This record gives sequence, structure tokens and C-alpha cells, in this order.
Amino acid sequence: MIDHQVQTKTLDQLPIKAVATVTALTNKGAERRRMMDLGILPGLKIEVEMKNPLGDPTAYRIRGAVIALRQEQASCIQITIDEENE
Repeated sequence: MIDHQVQTKTLDQLPIKAVATVTALTNKGAERRRMMDLGILPGLKIEVEMKNPLGDPTAYRIRGAVIALRQEQASCIQITIDEENE
């Protein structure tokens, strides 16, 4: 059995091309509903596709589609990163 360290972070901290698993959404109300409508739910695998050179927004690959989220939105999505993906 291989023992990997798992780190919990928020989506805005994920480096480019790294893959992570969503563990929780911390936003509320309409913003939370929007994330869920986009398919961002616990258990989802998500990857940073590209970062804007000016910082915002960032493109993420979710279930074969690419969506853009602002840093404020991505910071409300908790993720775990397997150490070997960093």
C-alpha cells in the first residue's frame, strides 16, 4: 500500500495543470447554487487549464468543459490535492 500525503487547499491555490478533488463549497445562496449548477460538487475532479496573465479569471476543466472563475469564486471551493500531482 502506498501512503500519499493529502493536502486541503482552496481552488484558487491550485497550480496550472494540477488535478484536484472538490471536497466542499463554502459559499452561500445564489453563488453556491451557480457552482452546483455548473457541476462543481464534492467528489468532482477539476484541473487548472490556464491562468490569465493579469490574474483573473482562471480557466478550469470540469467534466470536459472549460469554465472561467474569478479568484473570489475559486477561493470558496475547497479541494484536496494528492501530493504526487503537485
